[in-house]
Amino acid sequence: QVQLVESGGGLMQAGGSLRLSCAASGRTFTNYAMGWFRQAPGKEREFVAAISRSGGVTDYAASVKGRFTISRDNTNNTMYLQMNSLKPEDTAVYYCAAARAIFGSRTSSEYDYWGQGTQVTVSS
Repeated sequence: QVQLVESGGGLMQAGGSLRLSCAASGRTFTNYAMGWFRQAPGKEREFVAAISRSGGVTDYAASVKGRFTISRDNTNNTMYLQMNSLKPEDTAVYYCAAARAIFGSRTSSEYDYWGQGTQVTVSS
């Protein structure tokens, strides 16, 4: 089992920045590729970003590329999502996820463990 706990969400004005954290425990962190997903009210969960086990390979949804940066600290078993130039359409619950794979995936079903989510609200 892997336990994932997100933090760092909150209310921000458009144009601002937030950094989300995902703390992992329970199994060897470096055995898992990691990802961020988000779900807005009335919408399906969507891919945001993913990172490989080593942290050397990243992938982003087109809607966040150039504004968000995913990273991980394998020493401290933590993953991050730096979100800059926030837009109201970024408002959602953000979830971190872990997959027993080398590279992260854009497909939510390929992830084995999920956090409880953290709310991000961006006002215009």
